[in-house]
Amino acid sequence: MAINGEGRRYALLQAVKDSDYVKKVYDGYYNVYVEAFGEEGEIWDLFRVYEGDFPDFNDLHKYDAFVITGSPSDAYGNDYWILKLCFMLQILDAMEKKVLGICFGHQVLCRALGGRVGKSNTGWDIGIRQVHFVKDQAPNNYLEHHEIPASLSIVEVHQDEVFEVPPGAEVIASSDKTGVEMFVIADHILGIQGHPEYSKDILFNLIDRLLNMDVIKKGFVEDLKCQLQFAEPDKKWWGKICRNFLKGKNMHLN
Repeated sequence: MAINGEGRRYALLQAVKDSDYVKKVYDGYYNVYVEAFGEEGEIWDLFRVYEGDFPDFNDLHKYDAFVITGSPSDAYGNDYWILKLCFMLQILDAMEKKVLGICFGHQVLCRALGGRVGKSNTGWDIGIRQVHFVKDQAPNNYLEHHEIPASLSIVEVHQDEVFEVPPGAEVIASSDKTGVEMFVIADHILGIQGHPEYSKDILFNLIDRLLNMDVIKKGFVEDLKCQLQFAEPDKKWWGKICRNFLKGKNMHLN
C-alpha cells in the first residue's frame, strides 16, 4: 500500500485488529497511522503481525523505517507472533534501522532489546496526560527545536508500562503517572508510551468499549469524560516529532 508513487519506504507493523469504529470512520488503523506520520511520495506497507503477517526478513534492508502499533496484547506475553516480533526487532536494532514503537510497540521494543515491562502497579492510565521531556537527556536531533515546548499532552490508554529500559537506552520523557513515557537508543530507536496518532474520537470509542467489556466502571467513565471535555492532545507536535524521527530531520527542544 502506498500514499503516492515512489519514495521512501516504511513498514507498519499492525499489532491490533481494526475495531468496528476505526473501520467505519478511518477504514482501518493503517490510515490513522499513515495520516499521522506519512508524507506524499512515500510507500507504506502494511503487515498485520498479530495474524502472523511479517515482512520477509530478507527484505528488511529495503525499508527506511518501521512503526509498531499499539495492541491489547501483553508485550511480555509469549504468543508466537510476539516472540517473532521480538526477534525481528533485535535484527532491526543490529541493522540500526529506525524503529518507532507506540504503546504496545514501545513496550515490546523495550522487552526485545533487554529491558523490563509489566503491568503497572498503579492501574490503568486512560485519558490525556501531560508528558515532560527530560531536556538534559534528549540530545536527539528530532527533539531539538525551539518551537517544541518542554511538555506536551498525549492520549494514553494502557495498563502495562516499561519498568526498566534496555542497556544503552535513555529515558527522554516521563509523566506523573508513568516513569518511562519515551525512550531512545542512539538515533534509530524511539519508544512512546502514549498514542501520538490518536484523536479524541478514537479515545472516547476506546473508553466506551472498555466500559462495555466491564474493564472500567461507569462512575470512572463519567468522571473521565468530564475531565476530557476541554482537554486536547498536542497531536500536531507529536506528528512532527514522529515524522522527524522517521525521516531524520532536525528539531530542538524549547
